[in-house]
Amino acid sequence: MDNFRIAVKSFIVNSENKILLIKRRSNDVHKPGSWNIHSGRLKPGEDPFLGLKRKTKEETNIDIEIMNPLDVQHFTRDDNQIITMLIFLCKPLHNNIKLSEEHTEFQWTNIDNKEQIPNWLLSSANNFLKFYNKNI
Repeated sequence: MDNFRIAVKSFIVNSENKILLIKRRSNDVHKPGSWNIHSGRLKPGEDPFLGLKRKTKEETNIDIEIMNPLDVQHFTRDDNQIITMLIFLCKPLHNNIKLSEEHTEFQWTNIDNKEQIPNWLLSSANNFLKFYNKNI
């Protein structure tokens, strides 16, 4: 299946229980200008933990500690690519953020702020609030 990929996302939460959101550039092919959490599609056969650390470092300059799986989503993108997305709760090892050219802005947002969290991410935010709130 050539159009199937596994993707990983880092749900990065700091010591103040705020999540890191990053904004896609305005000319991005997929959902331009939208707020998101860091993500990346894995290379075939790539270890998801190493891939998540690599992609997070490339796109945000943050080193992370992967805490636990938080959510799994399966969907078909607008370009018909089928994605299984693994979302991991992560802790930043520092706050020296430097975005790659793929993103234009970042913000630390309260996890319970439903107006700022993208709708597709609410199930992950709810999982965090239910199982991990104040525990990282």
